Amino acid sequence: MTNLQGKVKKMKFGVVVFPGSNCDRDVAYVTRDLVGQPTRMIWHQETDIADVDVIVLPGGFSYGDYLRCGAIARFSPIMQQVIEHANHGKFVLGICNGFQVLTEAHLLPGILVRNRDMHFICDRLPLKVERDDLPWTQSYSKDEVINLPVAHGEGQFFADEKTLAEIEENNQVLLRYVGNNPNGSQNHIAGICNRQGNVLGMMPHPERAADSMLGSSDGLKLFQGLLESVAMGV
Repeated sequence: MTNLQGKVKKMKFGVVVFPGSNCDRDVAYVTRDLVGQPTRMIWHQETDIADVDVIVLPGGFSYGDYLRCGAIARFSPIMQQVIEHANHGKFVLGICNGFQVLTEAHLLPGILVRNRDMHFICDRLPLKVERDDLPWTQSYSKDEVINLPVAHGEGQFFADEKTLAEIEENNQVLLRYVGNNPNGSQNHIAGICNRQGNVLGMMPHPERAADSMLGSSDGLKLFQGLLESVAMGV
């Protein structure tokens, strides 16, 4: 990645901070310090993100998850700008609680509900990469098995039969749980994208597996792939 940094046009990352976000600084550490890109923290009441190339909705407990996870955050002033950002084809990444916000904002199909066994899950799990033809996953190989941490109480992906069939037919699944399905997600789904491929939501935390000092750097490739796509003009 060090060699790539000298060739790549800088991508500016914006990390949205909701009341209750707790993974925002973890994401900023990856984007700013590990991959060397300009990064700014965006308070949820801001409404100007024109300077940002990639929006990240981090994990945490936005608004305490007192209604449904992500349901209140969806109405924060920043979210209308995030929706417009996505509709213009720019990149949006939602991690854990951020994935929940993206479904509540209807930027991604389906919903996230309570884990099958009604327990909070905190673990490191194997995941299969379903696609390697998108900027998010191009640094992986198709069918590659990676390991990423998860930490959620409402991570069970659910969609009605018609929506689930469309997600599969349109190849919108990017990540699936391998073996044991920890939260009961339909079709073992751990991460999906929109049809255009610029919006990604995932329950696992790539930012928590980006620094080898933490025992794994499998998550770093997600951010590297995005930067490589810019270098190649994708």
